[in-house]
Amino acid sequence: MSDYILEMNHITKEFSGVKALDDVNLQVERGEIHAICGENGAGKSTLMNVLSGVYPYGSYSGDIVYNGEVCKFRNIKESERKGIVIIHQELALSPLLSVAENIFLGNEQTSTKGVIDWALTRKRAEEVLAKVGLEHENVNLPINAFGVGKQQLMEIAKALAKKVDLLILDEPTAALNDEESKNLLDLMLGLKKQGITCIMISHKLNEIEYVADSITIIRDGKTIETLKKGQDDISENRIIKGMVGRELTNRYPVREGVTIGDTIFEVKDWNVYSPDDDEKQVIKDVNIHVKAGEVVGLAGLMGAGRTELAMSIFGRNYGQKISGKVLVNGKEVSTKTVNDCIENKIAYVSEDRKTYGLVLIQNIRENMTMAARRKYFSKRGTINKNDEIVAAEEYRKKINVKTGSIEQEVGSLSGGNQQKVVLSKWMLTQPDVLILDEPTRGIDVGAKYEIYCVINDLAKAGKAVIVISSEMPEVIGTCDRVYVLNEGEIAGELTKEEVTQEKIMQCIMAHNRKDD
Repeated sequence: MSDYILEMNHITKEFSGVKALDDVNLQVERGEIHAICGENGAGKSTLMNVLSGVYPYGSYSGDIVYNGEVCKFRNIKESERKGIVIIHQELALSPLLSVAENIFLGNEQTSTKGVIDWALTRKRAEEVLAKVGLEHENVNLPINAFGVGKQQLMEIAKALAKKVDLLILDEPTAALNDEESKNLLDLMLGLKKQGITCIMISHKLNEIEYVADSITIIRDGKTIETLKKGQDDISENRIIKGMVGRELTNRYPVREGVTIGDTIFEVKDWNVYSPDDDEKQVIKDVNIHVKAGEVVGLAGLMGAGRTELAMSIFGRNYGQKISGKVLVNGKEVSTKTVNDCIENKIAYVSEDRKTYGLVLIQNIRENMTMAARRKYFSKRGTINKNDEIVAAEEYRKKINVKTGSIEQEVGSLSGGNQQKVVLSKWMLTQPDVLILDEPTRGIDVGAKYEIYCVINDLAKAGKAVIVISSEMPEVIGTCDRVYVLNEGEIAGELTKEEVTQEKIMQCIMAHNRKDD
């Protein structure tokens, strides 16, 4: 007989009359790593928020049975006292507080008189950091002195500093590179050996295949099936079939009916220095061009300078001492401000949709029309709301934003739908050049396919599209030509016929040897 640490029975949760969860059932065995898969908006995070008390008892129907006891959590503190700790996709760390302060925030180490014991805090912080492989880090430094990969591990250390029996990780590797992701997954396997049960939500199916003992698939708010390692087929294609309800034979839609025309966009002799050090050159003599109807990729390892290049071009949002030329349709244009770029029909979809792409407390309509409002939706300073409604509804249908209303707050949407709103926002500026930075980060395979279709439609419309992606298969599957960046320089240029993961790495290694 199975020993279940957790059973969630007949869980139903509604938002404004719309069922986010519809009679969901979940059983998690003690000591296993249990993955939850589904498309964006399927209800995965909602289910975990019900479990952890973010959505309190009474706001949903159904039962949570934890360690054989029916639990009615009214807040997250109550679930934590039982040993359930959730780590959300957006890290809950205070950037200016020290590592030690962050690890024990809300769980302060106090003396008998109720005063914080800082020596004990630092000592215990070092102990829990050692458990996640960060034994040599300075716990007195502010958390923002560390990269995202280490911050993610510090968030896990924060959880381990509490009494944790069930650890929930929501998209733990979404912002990590391959090496950092592997370290985190190996850490999860280590926690499993220590008897800690983990629930993991992830869109990276290869990672699920690597660590998960069981996989529960949720679709449209309903439990579809649970697959067991060693008993069932848990290949990526099998998981995708469960998630989307059909075989997805081609992850990258074929681009048909596109004629590649003349050069629309050129960057010549582009140089950028670090915003923190005017002696450190980040981008060095970069020259790139993109033709009408062409999708060009920027590939490279983490830190290669791809995002820095894009942000320095778009409104000079990164760097200092910037030099070089930007040409649109053969004419040199100014890109010193975001408004300059919009006027010259250049758009940039940031890799960080929540910080740079959206105003989360505003609705879908306002977010979609924000960048185009001055030029297309206002007259003499007065906004034409009817025009906004028509345009937002058109794009909601055009790229399949799953929502009941364009007046819905954008922060309540799933990640994939938020990404579609950001794309709509920039498409409504009617650009000739679109720079898409990690356009599918943190979204499921079904939503990815829809965004690839949007990219194809942009190419068919004669736009010049640049795709920056850390996923090499994505670059290879979507692009007509690829520039390989390494240490801020162009390390190579590959055609559609030439490009492979091996060729990209060969360009990088050859460039490193040249530097040596």
